[in-house]
Amino acid sequence: MISYAPFWKLMKKEKMSQYRLIREGKLSAGVLNRLRNNQPVSTESIRQICLIFSCNVSDIMEFLL
Repeated sequence: MISYAPFWKLMKKEKMSQYRLIREGKLSAGVLNRLRNNQPVSTESIRQICLIFSCNVSDIMEFLL
């Protein structure tokens, strides 16, 4: 299972709100909802998040056994 808990920790660390991500047109509400519920998101969405935060994939998601 994939967990996006690191993404939410990064959001808090960077003081980035969900509203700001949506308002600035960087991510859709649907993508944030899928992240919140640990549902699949596209690699393009993952790439966009990495660009926004200048981070690696491992900084926003983790694989749980």
